[in-house]
Amino acid sequence: MSLAFCGSENNSAAYNVDHGVLNNGCFLDALTVVPHVFLLFITFPILFVGWGSQSSKVHIHHSTWLHFPGHNLRWILTFILLFVLVCEIAEGIVSDGFTQSHNLHLYMPAGLAFMAAITSIVYYHNIETSNFPKLLTALLIYWILAFVTKTIKFAKYTEHGVGLRQLRFCITGLLSLLYGLLLAVEINVILGRRYMCFAHPTEVKPPEDLQDLGVRFLQPFVNLLSKSTYWWMNTFITSAHRRPIDLKIIGRLPIAMRALTNYLHLREAFEAQRKPQGALPHGPKPIWRALRQAFGRPLILSITFRFMADLLGFAGPLCISGIVHHISKENRTIQPPTFFQILNMRLLGIYFISSEEFLANAYVLAVLLFSALLLQRTFLQASYYVAIETGINLRGAIQTKIYNKIMRLCTSNMSMGEMTVGQICNLVAIDTNQLTWFFFLCPNLWAMPVQIVVGVILLYYLLGISALIGATVIAVLAPVQYFVATKLSQAQKSTLEYSSERLKKTNELLRGIKLLKLYAWEHIFCQNVEEMRDKELTSLKAFALYTSISIFMNAAIPIAAVLTTFVVHVHLSEDADLSPAVAFASLSLFHILVNPLFLLSSVVRSTVKALVSVQKLSEFFSSEEIGDEQEPKATLPTISTNNSKYQAVVSVEIDTVSYSPFPPQPLKVVNRKRPDRDEWKSYGLQEDHEEEAFGLCDEDICIKVIGYFTWTDGPPTLANIDIKIPFGQLTMIVGQVGCGKSSLLLAALGEMQKLSGSVNWNSVLLFMAGKLLCNAVLLLDRKRGSVAYASQKPWLLNTTLVENITFEMPLIKQRYKTVIEACSLQPDIDILPQGDQTEIGDRGIILSGGQRQRISVARALYQTTNVVFLDDPFSALDIHLSDHLMQEGILKLLREEKRTVVLVTHKLQYLPHADWIIAMKDGTIQTEGTLKDIQNTEPELFEQWKTLMHRQDQEFEKEMVAESMSTLERKNLRRTMYSREALKTEDEDEEESVESEDEDNLSQVMRHRTTIPWRSCGTYLSSAGLILLPLLLLSQLFKHSFMVAIDYWLAHWTSHVIAAKIEATGRNCTSAQECGFSHSSYLLVFSVLCCLGIILCLVTSVAVEWTGLRVAKELHRSLLSNIVLAPMRLFETTPLGSLLNRFSSDTNTIDQHIPATLECLSRSTLLCVSAMGVISYVTPVFLIALFPLAIICYFIQKYFRVASKDLQQLEDTTQLPLLAHFSETVEGLTTIRAFRYEDRFRKRLLEFTDANNIASLFLTAANRWLEVRMEYIGACIVLIAAVASITNSLYNHLSSGLVGLGLTYALMVSNYLNWMVRNLADMEVQLGSVKRINGLLKTEPESYEGLLTASQVPDGWPQQGEIQIQNLSVRYDSTLKPVLKHVNAHINPGEKIGICGRTGSGKSSFSLAFFRMVDAFEGRIIIDGIDIAKLPLQTLRSRLSIILQDPILFSGTIRFNLDPEMKATDSMLWEALEIAQLKPVVKTLPGGLDAMVTEGGENFSQGQRQLFCLARAFVRKSSILIMDEATASIDMATESILQKVVMTAFADRTVVIIAHRVHTILNADLVIVIKRGLILEYDKPEVLLEREDSVFASFVQADK
Repeated sequence: MSLAFCGSENNSAAYNVDHGVLNNGCFLDALTVVPHVFLLFITFPILFVGWGSQSSKVHIHHSTWLHFPGHNLRWILTFILLFVLVCEIAEGIVSDGFTQSHNLHLYMPAGLAFMAAITSIVYYHNIETSNFPKLLTALLIYWILAFVTKTIKFAKYTEHGVGLRQLRFCITGLLSLLYGLLLAVEINVILGRRYMCFAHPTEVKPPEDLQDLGVRFLQPFVNLLSKSTYWWMNTFITSAHRRPIDLKIIGRLPIAMRALTNYLHLREAFEAQRKPQGALPHGPKPIWRALRQAFGRPLILSITFRFMADLLGFAGPLCISGIVHHISKENRTIQPPTFFQILNMRLLGIYFISSEEFLANAYVLAVLLFSALLLQRTFLQASYYVAIETGINLRGAIQTKIYNKIMRLCTSNMSMGEMTVGQICNLVAIDTNQLTWFFFLCPNLWAMPVQIVVGVILLYYLLGISALIGATVIAVLAPVQYFVATKLSQAQKSTLEYSSERLKKTNELLRGIKLLKLYAWEHIFCQNVEEMRDKELTSLKAFALYTSISIFMNAAIPIAAVLTTFVVHVHLSEDADLSPAVAFASLSLFHILVNPLFLLSSVVRSTVKALVSVQKLSEFFSSEEIGDEQEPKATLPTISTNNSKYQAVVSVEIDTVSYSPFPPQPLKVVNRKRPDRDEWKSYGLQEDHEEEAFGLCDEDICIKVIGYFTWTDGPPTLANIDIKIPFGQLTMIVGQVGCGKSSLLLAALGEMQKLSGSVNWNSVLLFMAGKLLCNAVLLLDRKRGSVAYASQKPWLLNTTLVENITFEMPLIKQRYKTVIEACSLQPDIDILPQGDQTEIGDRGIILSGGQRQRISVARALYQTTNVVFLDDPFSALDIHLSDHLMQEGILKLLREEKRTVVLVTHKLQYLPHADWIIAMKDGTIQTEGTLKDIQNTEPELFEQWKTLMHRQDQEFEKEMVAESMSTLERKNLRRTMYSREALKTEDEDEEESVESEDEDNLSQVMRHRTTIPWRSCGTYLSSAGLILLPLLLLSQLFKHSFMVAIDYWLAHWTSHVIAAKIEATGRNCTSAQECGFSHSSYLLVFSVLCCLGIILCLVTSVAVEWTGLRVAKELHRSLLSNIVLAPMRLFETTPLGSLLNRFSSDTNTIDQHIPATLECLSRSTLLCVSAMGVISYVTPVFLIALFPLAIICYFIQKYFRVASKDLQQLEDTTQLPLLAHFSETVEGLTTIRAFRYEDRFRKRLLEFTDANNIASLFLTAANRWLEVRMEYIGACIVLIAAVASITNSLYNHLSSGLVGLGLTYALMVSNYLNWMVRNLADMEVQLGSVKRINGLLKTEPESYEGLLTASQVPDGWPQQGEIQIQNLSVRYDSTLKPVLKHVNAHINPGEKIGICGRTGSGKSSFSLAFFRMVDAFEGRIIIDGIDIAKLPLQTLRSRLSIILQDPILFSGTIRFNLDPEMKATDSMLWEALEIAQLKPVVKTLPGGLDAMVTEGGENFSQGQRQLFCLARAFVRKSSILIMDEATASIDMATESILQKVVMTAFADRTVVIIAHRVHTILNADLVIVIKRGLILEYDKPEVLLEREDSVFASFVQADK
């Protein structure tokens, strides 16, 4: 048939212009074409030629500057316009079908209008982003023309009596309104920007964010289309495929989303609630009100989007019902046109159809279903995004508020245990996330009731009373689901407790692995961990059980509800309407209805948790704060002179200035060759030289503290305090332990609660012309300046060593070098892997106490503050380091700079250097003054000090100069650092090698990042065993096969119902039953299939969880046994934190996360596959369309997986520093406040928070990017399936039941497609845990088997203790050089052998060779006639004893620590304790031998711990004892006990002593001197001492 614009020539009505040209329908349609043609012709040249040369000169980084007024309204109106135009096209095509000729004018103008509308928005967008508004004139003309032509058409329709019953009339009216509104928007742009008709256009500037090159999160700035489809993320997601995502790539947050901005909003909301008296209200309600006020608006927007999405969600079932109903054979009748329609055909030449006729068309319904799906998915994702973004903004605000509160927290809250670091970290890590999660789920609270009510109403409309029964089944089972969720939460909590206990034991095992291997106790401790793991697994079984019940209910409830409904529906009525339209619409509705009821448990639990979290936050926010100090009233400008080394700021309150010149005291040099006691004796004779004593007037005072101070509400900690601290001098505070010295410093810093009195800080000093001038007026309670404070317990940041010392100050190299030298840190820095750039803290670098102390002091020295507080800086240092620090750091560096120094110390030998001394006793001031004053006023105290000081000097004389403690510390550090950097096992993922410069290697790495780790997946599944794995796979396949069978049978049943009805009509039966049709047989099969489906749901859910449990058990058992049997080399080269992570986070992932992800992934994948199979079966033509869609899906998931993995890792890695910063701040609160660095730390907090939030936002946007695309593809699948099945049904007589089946499954695809990809990405990340654990499982174990069996070794071996070493060469690894070379020695039974040598000479390697802890690749060791290489390792190690340098105790009883094997009797244990001089100590403890030892033996001193190790060695009663530098880290008294015990209790045993202090082996029978792995000297000590060139003699000489 020929095509013509107004129809074929025979149709005279179309060309009839007798009543005027405007009364012809075809002409009216032709008239509306004019504006569209005009726009297309005028805009295309501009779009293609470009306008860049004329664009604004304003430079912006992103082409996303949207600044014309009414921008969003224009986009919304355009979207509505496009939808109405689609309806107009569809209406034209449908109405054209009612006439004989084809009338192009019915739909062609609408098609052109559609093109013009798209062109208009593209044109507008380009004009807006290029900022050239004058070109919008074309759009203004277009809107005027379009509005006028549509209004004329609308007016003519009204004139001819066309009304609301005709769809074309409604569409024309709507279009006229939309064009009018768009015209109004365009006029608004003219008025706003004044680009025409005004002399001066409005100047606008781009927002700050768009001028910032670092802001790359563009969601707030892009247009509505890009916002809703996340189009701006395309470049970002695809670039991740080429280069890993890091913080540099994701950039900074926009200002509106930063933590500071959101915190200010929240603070305003809190301030708005301030009462008239000025106090803020307490409790949870004000917090909820503040959150509502600050973040309520976006939440309401999210809820609105959710409402719209949920309502549009019902379009699916309704459209399916309409399509299936339309194509059913009984409904394929065309109604004849009415008289009114015939009349209008004569007048306007157009056939008008009603809305009912329009919606009766199946193709129209398919297009409407497609549009509804697109809109529904867009609104749903918009709702998710807005809710999550609001939650993230809220999290940043709350974290900032918590941090600001921490900065003002009263120190007593922390010190008295009212608030712990853990509790505060929980607030940040858990409670803020609970609120974020609550905000994400909050829209569900409002949307769920609407969804349920609408769903039940529609079901009732379709099925009647039986629908209510089906809904009741779901409603009744919802509380069961809630109960299961509650139980699941409880099981998770108990699992966490057992997991923590297991980790504690694992940590102990790994920390003490060297001792455990040497004593052959690893199997005992391994068993302890296994026992705890068994308890954890019992709890995990409960967790797995409730998880499987939850999964089962999720799958089974819809089947049960559908089965119940259809059974009742068929039995209630003989002539029940169970057509495919009703059945499949009901099926879809049940799936919709189940979702909110399942979500109910999550939402209720999340709400309860949020309420608890807010309660906790309210308690925290109402905790006590330190008092605010007054601001200074005036500040003079900074004054500096040439002679002064620093600048001083002077605050003056009154005009009087007094000068009090006095000469500075001469420095006294610490000279250890002439001990300080000589100075003490001659102190009284110095009066001639020091005539001017420090009689302090108020002008000389820097700090004055008067009053009573306390930590708690009880009696005062400091009573009757009245002290003065002079300017620019060294003040020492001394006294017994616990007398309040540290409290006094903190009181001066304003950290203690003041009961009465005052803390007065004077102004600082000015130095002028070399004379010290005191320009000071006492300012009561004035705001003090920054104080460099080194606390008693050193506090370090988790950052580099250099940053710990400079502490936010600029790096001045000369000053830094001086401070490093003063604190003797250079040798320590030299052996760190990256020098002073090495990160200290949580990165596996463990510093000793002395090193931490010196770094803390170095920080205080480096600062340029006028006042320095040092709280017992010498406590962890040996005498040499203490002297050096005192001399170079305090007496030289600080005094040269004339800084006020307050030093708390127990080292009384330094008192002569003090300018002012404060002696304390029991929380009060015993005396204060110069040393001469105290000698005169308190002679008894002075004599007591002299005695103590003399004792300290004697200790010093016994110390060794050649190998001081610091050398030992460095040696230990070197051992822990030994090739640690060479072997990184923390993340064996290929990302580690991305830094490689080789491009081929980079491309290989990028290729690895895009592939799924199938090998790890295989490892995981193969660990399940031969029974569970087939059960898992087969149950999943059978379950989904039965699901398809159930739905297929329903299609078959309902199709037969339709056929029976048609047959009944043909045979004039009143119902199908009368003609012999019966539901019973169909119902029986349906019921059986449903029951089998439910059973298989149960089997599948149990199989998945049981598989997960089995794998978790197997992998942990293998990991533990492999780690325990691994050689020491692994522990020396792998950071402890890395090994612990395998047992903590990775094991937790395998235990709890992988099974759930595996279940979700398999379910969503099989649902998608079965859906594709069903659709292809119903309409084979669908396979043609499936191929391009599958390719698109493949590329989307490929790009998404890589980006998602990077962003998840980035979110995790940015959260760690944030939490670490909180814990660091809480631990170092007093230091931060002393330095007055609160603002700097707040700034760092904001940086960490924003970094974590930007990663979270990008991850959220990436998830939405995926879901929008996958759901749009799902919508396309629905459209293609609908059109194909309708066509197939109309032309090939496909049964309506199969059409309903195909469409129902197509709807399912759109739901599960994105879940499949999301779960695939999650699984890929989680399989990283399996991969890392598998990497450790490949570690070669030690060779535990020997040539001899344990039974072949004599019971008492070794009885004599004779040792023969023959040509022994030893190395730590086959890749490393030997550490011992060709060593030969013979040790007779019962001899005491001393081995000495410098650090790194091979002494410890010598001792480890006896235990085969190192690789003896040449030579042999024979003990009592047996070559130890032939012995089983367990037997060898269990027959020897060793005392290590570091005393290691384990948590448990004293009995367990001495004898874990439980072989010794109580009397043997008491004997061992008596020999070790510990019997009196243990007897006083509650429980005696069963008294508890805390983790690491912290409830005993270092010396006592070493003595316990001695007792442990004695209990074993082996004839050979090795002491590896056992006296290196203990005091002289403990060392003498050890020596005595070795010579008496071990008199008949062979003892090998690795010596740290050479004098400890002077009484040995033989001495071996080792140098660089070779024996240098080997003889009796007296013989070696007589030789002049003896190295041993030189060691002894140095030791004196």
